[in-house]
Amino acid sequence: MAFTLPDLPYDKSALEPHMSAETFDYHHGKHHKAYVDKVNGWIGEKGLEGLTLVQTIEKAKADGDKGLFNNAAQIWNHSFFWQCLTPESAAPSAALQALIDEAFGSTDALIAKLKDESVGHFGSGWGWLVLKDGKLAVTSLHDADTPVVYPDLKPLLTLDVWEHAYYVDYRNARPNYLDAVLKSLINWSFVEQNLDGKGVERADQAQ
Repeated sequence: MAFTLPDLPYDKSALEPHMSAETFDYHHGKHHKAYVDKVNGWIGEKGLEGLTLVQTIEKAKADGDKGLFNNAAQIWNHSFFWQCLTPESAAPSAALQALIDEAFGSTDALIAKLKDESVGHFGSGWGWLVLKDGKLAVTSLHDADTPVVYPDLKPLLTLDVWEHAYYVDYRNARPNYLDAVLKSLINWSFVEQNLDGKGVERADQAQ
């Protein structure tokens, strides 16, 4: 048994000009795949047979196995990230808009906060919109860290701010990449779906 590289939910050229097919060749086809291959190479050695991806991440965290945690968490983070993007971005629904307005005042204010958090995140990591204590909140996590291991953080949306997410199209201009994603590619329907608190499940997989 083994984990698999999930298919993208759209053609690799569907997000152009904001994210190119070449970016997906590297980001999905090489980086994401490398995490999958690495974890699969450890399944027998580390006693992972039959575990789901989320169970693997939780085991790695409990065991203090940083190598396994980093690679397994990156499989999950990327699988979730692809679903946060869409070539047909539309405005948030009325229900989601009400929560956004309550927490941030407006969608523009939320986008500005997500951008500030993600641009200001030092080094590699992920910007997150989460549900915490029943309210929307913006945060960021370093390197491969993930809401999967934080029960009080229910993931709604993520932004990959590892340099491999944007170096092909934007070189080192993280702010320009985030502008493009936040203004043109967010899958608000997926964000709303995750308000049920089951976002972690949506990027899980069995072997």
